[in-house]
Amino acid sequence: MNAPAIATENLTRRFGRLTALDGVTFRVGRGELFGVIGPDGAGKTTLMRLLATLSRPDAGRASVLEFDTVRQQAEVRRRVGYMPGRFALYPDLTVAENLAFFAALYRTDVAANYDLIAPIYGPLERFASRPAGKLSGGMKQKLALSCALIHRPDVLLLDEPTTGVDPVSRREFWTILARLRSQGMTVVASTPYMDEASRCDRIALCDAGRFLRVDSPDAVRRSYGRPLFGLSAAADRHALLLAARRDAAVRSCYAFGNEHHLAFRDRPDPDGLRDRLEAGGFRDVCLRPIEPGVEDCFMQLTERHD
Repeated sequence: MNAPAIATENLTRRFGRLTALDGVTFRVGRGELFGVIGPDGAGKTTLMRLLATLSRPDAGRASVLEFDTVRQQAEVRRRVGYMPGRFALYPDLTVAENLAFFAALYRTDVAANYDLIAPIYGPLERFASRPAGKLSGGMKQKLALSCALIHRPDVLLLDEPTTGVDPVSRREFWTILARLRSQGMTVVASTPYMDEASRCDRIALCDAGRFLRVDSPDAVRRSYGRPLFGLSAAADRHALLLAARRDAAVRSCYAFGNEHHLAFRDRPDPDGLRDRLEAGGFRDVCLRPIEPGVEDCFMQLTERHD
């Protein structure tokens, strides 16, 4: 069996009294598209910086392609492409100058690896003389990705690559990542958008510095383990949410898009709940069975029902 592309054991990082990453252990297979999914403050950026050798753990260890991220930093950096969450290129340099600069850092040139970045960089070429700081959000992300790939890394680490870009650019970005994965590259991407989980081979749901569950998106959804209902009514949505939460039969209820997602404590009784809500003054109450998504599983794991 091949050694994993990434392996961590009890990886921990503290900032004063704050434990940003708390004993995380996981593996990423070679050629896998792995998603680290969680809200702000979950520890995603801390993890990425540790894997990219930009930070050192307070406890535990991590390896990339069997190289230790502390003892063998240079070996790791030669094999990893890293794209931070915030735009970290030089805004006053042009698009072409940024790309050439990052190629030179890795002792290569743009021409040597242009075939890898062509599908990503191609649309930017007509803006080659434009300062990077004047690009749109989606174009900045494509340029940053091109710079992270210009030395043809074996492992690509992306910290929230689609945050702040439009929905079309988000879809395009994940299509690009799938293409890189199909070419054998290992990709680890963090995101706060749980709908992006389906784009990954496996995901880690994380919160407060811990990994809550690591599995395929389908397996995570199947793990929900109880019937789930969508709740709506011709009423003030917040008042409906509060009324449902006060009902003794309801285990959890939380806002989700244009409706609320609701689970019962024991045997589901949607008709009884509907009658009680309508008796309380709500009209046109609808309770429909729905399939749980990754976000529902995250809410169940964290018991977040705000």
